[in-house]
Amino acid sequence: MNQRTTITVEQLNRRSAGCLPGHLGIVITFLGAGELRAELPVKKELMAPNGFLHAGSVVTLADTLAGYGCAAHLPEGALGFTTIELKSNHLGTARDGTLECTATAVHLGKTTQVWDSVVRHRESGKTIALFRCTQMVLR
Repeated sequence: MNQRTTITVEQLNRRSAGCLPGHLGIVITFLGAGELRAELPVKKELMAPNGFLHAGSVVTLADTLAGYGCAAHLPEGALGFTTIELKSNHLGTARDGTLECTATAVHLGKTTQVWDSVVRHRESGKTIALFRCTQMVLR
């Protein structure tokens, strides 16, 4: 499994500025071999009209980490990647506090990568969602 990283946390956070991850407030806090972590403060703009966390906010956090993980672990000669499948299981919700997400590499191949992301509520420790993403490496 290729575990080298080619990007820094600072570069990823700069990449987010002016795009959806930056707009929502996602902050990458750690990048290591096969692992990425981020946090997202829960705020009104992330809520559904029913007052609970919008599923799209959770998916965006998890997908951002899977994508940035892939970008940071592209094999030599790759030009980029595109998502070919994603799946999420929502197990809970939040109304306040901070979401934490950890993404881990399951498969870092020459043509595909698979990443799992787990979203938790920092204050309660409750798991909010489980997420799996498959990316195709572009050559």
